[in-house]
Amino acid sequence: MSELIPNLGNYKQLLSYQKSDVIYQITYFFCNKFLSRGDRTVDQMIQAARSGKQNIVEGCAASATSAKTEIKLINVAKASLKELLEDFEDYLKTRGHRQWDKGSVEYEAMRRIGREHNEAEYFMKLVETRPPETIANMAIILINQADYLLFRQLERLSNDFIKNGGFSERMASLRRKNRGY
Repeated sequence: MSELIPNLGNYKQLLSYQKSDVIYQITYFFCNKFLSRGDRTVDQMIQAARSGKQNIVEGCAASATSAKTEIKLINVAKASLKELLEDFEDYLKTRGHRQWDKGSVEYEAMRRIGREHNEAEYFMKLVETRPPETIANMAIILINQADYLLFRQLERLSNDFIKNGGFSERMASLRRKNRGY
């Protein structure tokens, strides 16, 4: 675009977005297949998953002119996914299902799969054949992975802002440059 308003890239290439999209699709499938339609949790889970994904999109869109807004929205995405994490954990607890322990065969296999894949199609083929407690555990691990990616993204955004400033600093610098200072 320009020096003032840079084209900062495609949010769809971000691993955090890709992982959040997978989480949204799994959550939508899970809620519609295993929870009652009148259950308020259905709407809340789907909205938390959607918010995780959409706030990454909105934050990236705002990034060209507001680092503050981008950081805030990425943090909102992170918080929404934490809310969703709690819902999946509650699902397991309230139905007497086991949450996979760190180090268990299932947990480690899913962590590996989550590191190796970010394509929604791949995960949707898996969840279509799994029972709800397995899908909930899969979602928990993917949410934790997305949370880590968003944490790293927030660190990078904060460091970039400290190092390079934001839109206002670019405006002032370009004005000084244009005046010959």
